Amino acid sequence: VCKYRKKLLVIFEKEIKQIFLDIAKENGFGIIEMEADKDHIHLLIEYNPNQSILEIVRLLKQISTYRIWRENGNDNYLSREFWKEKTFWSDGYFACSIGNVSREAIEKYIQEQG
Repeated sequence: VCKYRKKLLVIFEKEIKQIFLDIAKENGFGIIEMEADKDHIHLLIEYNPNQSILEIVRLLKQISTYRIWRENGNDNYLSREFWKEKTFWSDGYFACSIGNVSREAIEKYIQEQG
């Protein structure tokens, strides 16, 4: 979820999605499905048992915030949105496993978001 529920993914959706894919590749986990709404993003992630979802979320949020502020003069726009703090995401997140539901059902749900 974007900080303060700002509708930043309307503007930065393509960039954030590419950044997330790059982070996944760099850190050994896969993004199977991804769809953004105006102020939040849904992901279906495949990762190794030795990785933690907490660490994956931390990587996605920290690295994407750093990169989105650096790219294409985004800092000018984001500075007006957030004033003194270089932020993009809110503190929390929601994660669940897909134990009882088929992967296809989750993929379809994510595709229908936004």
